[in-house]
Amino acid sequence: MNILLTSCGLETKRIEKLFTDMLPKFSSEIRAIFIPTAANSPDAIDVLPKCLNDLLKCGIMRENILVYDLHDEIETDILNSYDVIYLCGGNPDYLLKRINEKSFRKQLLEFISSGKIVIGVSAGSIIFANDMLDNLGLLKCGLDVHCNDAICEKTGRYAMDRQERIKLSNTQALYFEDDNIIVF
Repeated sequence: MNILLTSCGLETKRIEKLFTDMLPKFSSEIRAIFIPTAANSPDAIDVLPKCLNDLLKCGIMRENILVYDLHDEIETDILNSYDVIYLCGGNPDYLLKRINEKSFRKQLLEFISSGKIVIGVSAGSIIFANDMLDNLGLLKCGLDVHCNDAICEKTGRYAMDRQERIKLSNTQALYFEDDNIIVF
C-alpha cells in the first residue's frame, strides 16, 4: 500500500523523500487531488497553504492539482486519472462523515487498492485508525498525532495486527510495507 500517514505532512526531508520515492513517474507529471475538507476551523484553514506547498515543493505542478472538497461526488474516471490523494488535517469526524456521505469511501479504498498514493495529514491520517466509528480500516489500532517527542512511537517495524495505539510526533510518519507498519 502506498499510504503515508503523518501529523504534519511532508514536514521533514526524510518524509518528503519517502513520498517522492513512491511516485510512479517524474514529479512534474504527477496529478494530485488535494482534499481540504477536514479544515473547517480557522486554525486548520490557516495550515492549508503549507499543505498545498507540500505537493508543490516536491515538483508537482499547480495545474496538475485538483482541489476537491467533497461537496459533490467525483466521477471514478476522473479520480482514476490522478496519482496522489492528499487528505488535509482538521476535524477527523467531519472528514470521515463527508467521505461516507459522498460515497467517496469506496472510491478511496479502490484508489488505494490500485496502488496509487495517499498522504494523510493529522485528521487525514486519523480516519484510517480503528478508534473512529466507520473508519477506513487500514490500522487495527488507534492513532494519535501531534504527540510530544517524549511519548512518540519508537522508529521501527510493527505488525499490521498491532492493537496498541501509535503516537506520532510532528516529524514522524508511518507507512505500510510487507504486512508491517513502518514508523520513522
